Order: sequence, then C-alpha cells, then structure tokens
Amino acid sequence: MEARLNLFGNTVATRIMKHVASTGRALRETTLPSATQELVGIRVSQINGCGFCTDMHTKDAALAGETPVRLHLVAAWREATVFTAAERAALELAEQGTRVADAAGGVTDEAWENAAKHYDEDELAALVCLISFMNTVNRMNLIVRNPAGDYQPGQFG
Repeated sequence: MEARLNLFGNTVATRIMKHVASTGRALRETTLPSATQELVGIRVSQINGCGFCTDMHTKDAALAGETPVRLHLVAAWREATVFTAAERAALELAEQGTRVADAAGGVTDEAWENAAKHYDEDELAALVCLISFMNTVNRMNLIVRNPAGDYQPGQFG
C-alpha cells in the first residue's frame, strides 16, 4: 500500500507539515507527562483508525520504556488495572474529545472535572491541544492513506 500523497515530499504539504511538526515539539516540551502523551496519542489514533499514528506512538512509547502490557491494554483501558487515575482521566477526556461528532453534548463536565483533579491548568491546556493535534494528524494520514508499519522510533525527532 502506498500513500495517495507524500505529505513530506510535496512542496505545499512540506511547508505546512513544518508547522504541524512544531506543534508536536511544543507539546513534548510541556509538563504533561510523556507517558500520558503517548497513551493519549495511541488511544485517539485507535479510535480514528489511524494505523500510521498508532504504529508511531506505540513504537515511540515502547522505546521510552512503556511496558507491552500497558500498550496492549490501551484500547481496553476501562477494564485494565495498569493505568493510574490521572491516565484514566486523560484517556476519558481524549475519547470524549475525539468522539464529539458522536455525542450531542461533546465533552461532559464530569470528564473535564475528573481531568482537572489530576492536571494543573497548563497540563490541561496541553492535553486539550494534544487531543486536537492528534485528531488533526490522524485525519491527514487517513485522507492520504498513509500506510502503517514502517515507522522507525524517533523518526520525527
């Protein structure tokens, strides 16, 4: 399978992807724990069916020391005992923020308040931006049918 369009080879897309990549770098520089960032990236990508980002974030998380058990259980995080209360709150917010089209009310007050128990305002801002960012890059990859499987850990810095 080949992508319909090489987002890193097209002149227009390359110019725009530089800004997209800078968003990813800015998110990594926040105080939101990197493990939480990877878990959220994986879960949003799973929901959206983005194989490219699921491949990337599971490999990067494994390289950073994430355990195989936790990586395998992200899709079933509600039934798993291996995630902290803070991670569970972030995953719930990520799911509701990703499925806004499926829910008339969007993100519930309960999900927001639960996340706010575990994250300060800057971390909440990073979490909101991360969820939005992941949904953006997932859609870009899905539109061009960017294939999964060839990502090398750390490939994008």
